[in-house]
Amino acid sequence: MQISARNQFRGKVTAVKLGNVMAEVQVEIGGIHLVSAITRGSAETLGLKVGDEVVAIIKSTEVMIGKP
Repeated sequence: MQISARNQFRGKVTAVKLGNVMAEVQVEIGGIHLVSAITRGSAETLGLKVGDEVVAIIKSTEVMIGKP
């Protein structure tokens, strides 16, 4: 798979929570837990399940940082 996004991180699916329309997918990447909200249809098409090796691809024009 070749794509233009530079921020690609290999990880393992640790949880998949299916809703009516959306799915929440948790991925562990080197000790960091990333949560992605994708459509349920996409999760089902990919056949995502706990233990799957995946690539998280982050392409964004904005990244917010907060500090307490």
